[in-house]
Amino acid sequence: MGLSQAETTQFDSQGYLVKGGLLSEAALRPLILALSDIVEEGARRLHGEGKLASAYEEEGFETRLAHIYKESEEAGEAVLAMIMGRGGGQFNGESMLELLRNTELVDCVSDLIGPDIVGASAYRIRPKLPGHTRTEVPWHQDSGYFLPHCDRHLIVTCWIPLVDTTVENGCLNVIPGVHKDGVFRHYTGGHGGYLEIPGDELPQNKPIPLVMKRGDVLFMTNLTPHASFVNHTGIVRWSIDLRYQSMDAPNNSEEDPSTYTPERDPVTMACYPSEADFVIRDSSHPDREVTTPEAFRELRDRYHEAKPYNPGRGWTRLKDRKEA
Repeated sequence: MGLSQAETTQFDSQGYLVKGGLLSEAALRPLILALSDIVEEGARRLHGEGKLASAYEEEGFETRLAHIYKESEEAGEAVLAMIMGRGGGQFNGESMLELLRNTELVDCVSDLIGPDIVGASAYRIRPKLPGHTRTEVPWHQDSGYFLPHCDRHLIVTCWIPLVDTTVENGCLNVIPGVHKDGVFRHYTGGHGGYLEIPGDELPQNKPIPLVMKRGDVLFMTNLTPHASFVNHTGIVRWSIDLRYQSMDAPNNSEEDPSTYTPERDPVTMACYPSEADFVIRDSSHPDREVTTPEAFRELRDRYHEAKPYNPGRGWTRLKDRKEA
């Protein structure tokens, strides 16, 4: 399918694009089932241990985790940890690789960054629980998390809702048209422990809430400010965000994680060296592509266990900020 000229023009001028109905139910179903299985496993175990009065078997994908958390925050956090792992990117099942390699999705990405594509390391699963303020994500740009020598490269975020999103359940919000202004000052220790651009340091362009259906995909640059707020409904607002970059952007797809040490020059490092990048498409050397769940899992686990050094950007702590 790919993107039309009008769609690429909007992406270039506004810093984002929502493409409706790009992903079919069949494309999303394996990941939804895999996540449901994790919630099932956690609920049954916690119920068996007497930590939950019910396993909530009658509840579906959108509500089961919400009921668990409502009964017991401790149990809810335990299930969240099973899903998200370190930082939310440790789920490396076959269904995740299938979605990362989805032809319709990657064809669109190719129209933005070219034919040779690396899956950027920092993909995330985001179950936004009802009233759970820690899953609110404050205003930031993805480049705030990447090393500064990568600011000139386009790293495309694909934000994909696994349920219909509304303002009430915490849809994503973007600030359009400021992605060519570079990286704004971020602070560590923001809301929920995330990086944060304080409100008085945000650009003045009016934010846009992006109400989306399951199957829609938001394409966004790494310099587009975005945020999501509290979920005021009774369902879990499930979403995932995947990232892609060109082969020319710094990556660690064929590097040993042990080479990431404090002694290494940061400008030689991958954009986000904490986790493993992986080749999605390579027109010259297709044998480099990560195509099997076994290879994907081994690569991700190897970086997770090695804990490679990431020098970060040296942002100031929010509590130490001098008011403007």
